[in-house]
Amino acid sequence: MKTVRVTIDPAVPESLAQGRIDPARVDATSEAELVRQRAADDAEAMQDAAKFARRVRKRLGLSQAEFAERIDVPLDTIRNWEQGKRCPTGAAKALLKVLDRAPEVALAALH
Repeated sequence: MKTVRVTIDPAVPESLAQGRIDPARVDATSEAELVRQRAADDAEAMQDAAKFARRVRKRLGLSQAEFAERIDVPLDTIRNWEQGKRCPTGAAKALLKVLDRAPEVALAALH
């Protein structure tokens, strides 16, 4: 793989690659707008995690109760994940990824 070094000088607009930020627009952004955007990004991430958890469960063909029992977590946890109230973290997130990619192996290892 070839390494290409690029020097970017904010004072020289031509040195900014396409797709880079617009410094003037960023400087004009208020703290309230940043907070609002951060909240929107967090809400979107929670919904993405909820969709992922739901998709994994449905691909396995399990109800929420069956899924909770198979992976040994409370039913309320599954409901909270799928409703976007909570986001799976740590080991739960890793388990969902394994269940998504190798469901038979993961389920066999759990029981």
